[in-house]
Amino acid sequence: MAKAKQEESLEKQLWKAADKLRKNIDAAEYKHVVLGLVFLKYISDSFEELYNKLKAGEGEYAGADPEDRDEYKAENVFFVPQEARWSHLLSNAKLPHIGKIVDEAMDAIEKENSSLKGVLPKVYAKDNLDSKSLGGLIDLIGNIALGDAKSKSADILGYVFEYFLGEFALAEGKQGGQFYTPKSVVELLVKMLEPYKGRVFDPCCGSGGMFVQSEKFVKEHQGKINDISIYGQESNQTTWRLAKMNLAIRGIDSSQVKWNKEGSFLNDAHKDLKADFIIANPPFNDSDWSGELLRNDGRWKYGTPPVGNANYAWIQHFLYHLSPTGTAGFVLAKGSLTSNTSNEGEIRRALIEANLVDAIVNLPAKLFLNTQIPASLWFMKRRKTTNDILFIDAKNMGHLINRRTKEFSTEDIDYIAKVYHDWKIHTSRHSELDSESNYKDIKGFCKSASLDEIKELNYVLTPGRYVGLEEVDDEFDFKERFTSLQQELKEQMEEEQILNQRINENLAKVIIDE
Repeated sequence: MAKAKQEESLEKQLWKAADKLRKNIDAAEYKHVVLGLVFLKYISDSFEELYNKLKAGEGEYAGADPEDRDEYKAENVFFVPQEARWSHLLSNAKLPHIGKIVDEAMDAIEKENSSLKGVLPKVYAKDNLDSKSLGGLIDLIGNIALGDAKSKSADILGYVFEYFLGEFALAEGKQGGQFYTPKSVVELLVKMLEPYKGRVFDPCCGSGGMFVQSEKFVKEHQGKINDISIYGQESNQTTWRLAKMNLAIRGIDSSQVKWNKEGSFLNDAHKDLKADFIIANPPFNDSDWSGELLRNDGRWKYGTPPVGNANYAWIQHFLYHLSPTGTAGFVLAKGSLTSNTSNEGEIRRALIEANLVDAIVNLPAKLFLNTQIPASLWFMKRRKTTNDILFIDAKNMGHLINRRTKEFSTEDIDYIAKVYHDWKIHTSRHSELDSESNYKDIKGFCKSASLDEIKELNYVLTPGRYVGLEEVDDEFDFKERFTSLQQELKEQMEEEQILNQRINENLAKVIIDE
């Protein structure tokens, strides 16, 4: 047991410990408690590191005043006043009014740093948060950067923040998906788009995961992090706050990540932006997007989207903001690939004939936490070098991380991205006989379809209609598969039985209480 615990990653150990301290607080509320403290620890560590250099006064810091706000501004470090420093919180962690002390610390930091105004949570003095549990959480987070790890504190805290976002999204289930796009889906989008240089835009940015992965991608490929700039918009203020903290903990400039309650359609915060890369996961099949107020909007170049579904409004909003050589990659409900109702079929036809659709990826079920609606990835590009569209059917890829949730492995992501990039090389040479190209159609998985083939299928973009069925394995063991299916059915029935039992127990408790 000791060995297993030792092998468990730091972030998993921290999550388990933090979750134990949750008690009677639901995950949706508790995430602000935990993530706020992780953020506070990050900025305090960053401040303390520079503070010590200024105090030592050596080299370029000779004669510097460690309490001078301008010294920190010059180094792009948040100034943390005395009453908000982690050492102060740690020394008061056992006091019964620690919650009030933390709330006051958050206020003090916002007053000193205008970019954090209205961002930090002040939820620590609430009655449902036990002061002993809060003190235990402060102790726990205080141990993240022990010993040699202290110099890497920002990286560790950033990773912990990202991991906790994912775990809270899993814990919240349906509602968690509103602020979080599964990490493996984001990684796939980024790996296919390759945003090395330019402006990256997400007009429905959630907690900022798309931006974090874009910056990671540039770093991992030895690019210059300052070569990309990010722009975002979010209509949910609570989620926007998470995004601002998520980006700040990574040292990413979030000054162009905007919030307004009207949202991107009614109040576009970046009206004049033409982005090199757009990467997004808009709400699926959103019927409450105020479409009735936007019937004559200038963004609807390829047709007016229906009032009852925002899918094709989002597509045209992305295109409106795409630069003349830009590329967009985004998630949409799978129904958008086939829908012919309320002008959607005509819009899709216009997009295809304008040669804007580059590739479509069919995603497996169970990837998303907030919906069971089947999903797909769209890739759109201006100035394409071919009229063909690449179709990839990845419905059989990914693996279960629990009974209800799937994710792509690194190998899955690399393979899908490689097929896409090989296809781009292949089509850019305008030769199917090019021996240097590694791209080939694979039955049941990928197909490069011509405009004529797409016309024949009435502009439907479902990958399965093009890639066909995969080759059947002659050695397929029917008996083995049948036994496997029987076992799966048995497990599902047992799970249903347990669930029904819990429901009946809870109903009995309600009746007794009444």
